[in-house]
Amino acid sequence: MESTNEELRELTLLEQIENDPNVNQSTLAAQLGVAVGTVNWHLKRLIAKGYVKAMRAERKKLRYIITPEGIALRARLAVDYVERSFSIYRKTRQRVKEHLTKVQEAGYKRIRILGKGDVVDICRLTCIEQGIEVVNDKDAPVLQVDGFKVQLKMEDLK
Repeated sequence: MESTNEELRELTLLEQIENDPNVNQSTLAAQLGVAVGTVNWHLKRLIAKGYVKAMRAERKKLRYIITPEGIALRARLAVDYVERSFSIYRKTRQRVKEHLTKVQEAGYKRIRILGKGDVVDICRLTCIEQGIEVVNDKDAPVLQVDGFKVQLKMEDLK
């Protein structure tokens, strides 16, 4: 998963540099939510691999230019990101459908969803599609979302 985070950071860096070649490392760090040293490390790697060139714009200011190889890398990283996202979406929907089948077999037509994030939205949409009402009722079965993990909890019900 760590390489996925690095690839996402590199994709974001390449996109930001493409949008604004005069962007500085502290601005990039703020956009990524990482330390300036992390941005510096990624930029040095991208420069060493020939994906980005750094040119002196002013005495202390650098201008970053994406090379044609960098544009190709950005495109590949973007496609990989979309493919991973759709894979997660499909797997999550399939898992939720399996849980909802168990809920329906147990005679329930309502469910409570606990958690935060995009996976909760996927769960909610899947419930609607399957004709299961999403409620806040403590007597309803629960889909517990923790990151990408979705668990069904029905054991505490009457």
